[in-house]
Amino acid sequence: MTKWQKSDWRSLPRVQMPDYVDQAELNSVEAQLSKYPPLVFAGEARSLKAKLAAASRGEAFLLQGGDCAESFSEFSADTIRDTFKVMLQMAMVLTYGAKVPVIKVGRVAGQFAKPRSANTETKGDQELPSYRGDIINGFDFTPEDRIPDPQRMLQAYTQAAASLNLLRAFSTGGYADVHQVHGWTLGFAEGEKAAAYRDMTNRISDTLDFMRAAGVNQETAHTLQSVDFYTSHEALLLEYEEALTRVDSTSGKWIAGSGHMIWIGDRTRQPDGAHVQFCSGVQNPIGLKCGPTTTAEDLKVLMSKLNPENEAGRLTLIARFGAGSVGDHLPRLIKAVKEEGANVLWSCDAMHGNTIKSSTGYKTRPFESVLREVREFFGIHAAEGTVPGGVHFEMTGKDVTECTGGVRAVTDEDLSDRYHTACDPRLNASQSLELAFLVAEELSARRETLSEVAV
Repeated sequence: MTKWQKSDWRSLPRVQMPDYVDQAELNSVEAQLSKYPPLVFAGEARSLKAKLAAASRGEAFLLQGGDCAESFSEFSADTIRDTFKVMLQMAMVLTYGAKVPVIKVGRVAGQFAKPRSANTETKGDQELPSYRGDIINGFDFTPEDRIPDPQRMLQAYTQAAASLNLLRAFSTGGYADVHQVHGWTLGFAEGEKAAAYRDMTNRISDTLDFMRAAGVNQETAHTLQSVDFYTSHEALLLEYEEALTRVDSTSGKWIAGSGHMIWIGDRTRQPDGAHVQFCSGVQNPIGLKCGPTTTAEDLKVLMSKLNPENEAGRLTLIARFGAGSVGDHLPRLIKAVKEEGANVLWSCDAMHGNTIKSSTGYKTRPFESVLREVREFFGIHAAEGTVPGGVHFEMTGKDVTECTGGVRAVTDEDLSDRYHTACDPRLNASQSLELAFLVAEELSARRETLSEVAV
């Protein structure tokens, strides 16, 4: 077998990637990017892999969330802060429910490219190439904006570097202090419509009060005021990924320097395709989206290619089937994993299978459908005796109206108020936190069931 090289993908079939008009300009941008420092480092990726291995055994839980597609125009410190804040709140609630550490992985600092269901879109009598994310082309429906521009990769790198710099400061500079995070959550539960979650917040308060009385506080325990926060994105634009891939000086192995964790989408998981080939050779934790069309045989081949050493924490299977369909697909994939004796972490993407068109014409996701898929995911794992190790959400800290439902009851008519997404609808801050409470209930119930079985 020939040794893997980071450019091997170029000789294989590729999908969901742009055809650049100016090859010389593309080459120039790739050469420039290849000289830039990596955005993340091998030691960080190894640390994340070890934590994901724990989650696969039920000793931790993965919370992965963030933007559908990061935007150049909406980039700001406030946007990063608000999403980070909500993820901290969600993680605290989930930690209380699961009684295990929660691994916080953002869809941030690299989530600039998006697969599309069609190569073109039409408005009126004009047909143009589809918008594929700000790293590739522009959102405005004009011929000029929709031309793939390699220079956008440099802007994406700059934005990702700035995002990471701020996130690292937030993670270690006191902003993530556990008492402050809980104070934010108390505000949510004080609302009349969120009364159902007040009992859990009160119990969290009692726990923190006990810790404080026992002398465990910010001054005596550094872990109470800092967190580990990791980045992730879909590795879709392989020219960008290759340019930021480096050899780890410690291990001598290749590492994708674009993000701590990268994943392969449901549209780009061809076993003999370019995306699988690229991801097979880097040492980062890899995610693999599994949808209704994923066959057991394809999954077996993909697990073998992406994790040939069967390393725990290396491969996360992100299930995305849609509410009402989990029982039709997840059991057969769990069976395939068991037959191979494969080490995987199972995570639930309850967003992508639940997209509908509202009565007002907006693309949306009903909160109840998202919650139903999560519950079905937990139910199947309980029946199969396997570990539901994580959740994966598209969400934002902004007060948008893109998904319907939740305690604040966003309706179809409300969608036009603050519908800001460039691609897919996201949960807003309130919906995200409510979902965390409901997932925490599932985790708590699972923990009690396991305790009863152990007795």
